[in-house]
Amino acid sequence: MILETLSDDDCWRLLATRQVGRLAVSIANQPDIFPLNYRVEDETLVVRTAPGLKLAGATLGAGVAFEVDGLDEMRHTGWSVVVHGLAEEIEALEEWMAADRLLIEPWAEGERDRLVRITPSKVSGRRIGPNLLRDPAIPDHAE
Repeated sequence: MILETLSDDDCWRLLATRQVGRLAVSIANQPDIFPLNYRVEDETLVVRTAPGLKLAGATLGAGVAFEVDGLDEMRHTGWSVVVHGLAEEIEALEEWMAADRLLIEPWAEGERDRLVRITPSKVSGRRIGPNLLRDPAIPDHAE
């Protein structure tokens, strides 16, 4: 199996194929990770969440990481993309309405009416698979 470093363009293409990722934040100097629904918008990520620790940890901290992957355990292939950046709650009405039109539908029950934009400072990704001579937009059957 070959391990490939992905370009920024490949990372954004792969991020757009998913709806769930993991948000890593630091809360009281302790790392924590939360699964969240998201969408890609203009090389940023928009997540929908509820008030609480994850929102506070994301928006009050020095930075966040957001990880998304696609794996095929039977074939031992897959990819992983990590976005490092700053998270900011979307509060301006026009911007909130535009983000709400992304139709981010939370899987978990309960009201999740807070929208947060993650603006990246760094995007990185890797893919493992048998053949690097294929279309990089195809996530190596790791659906």
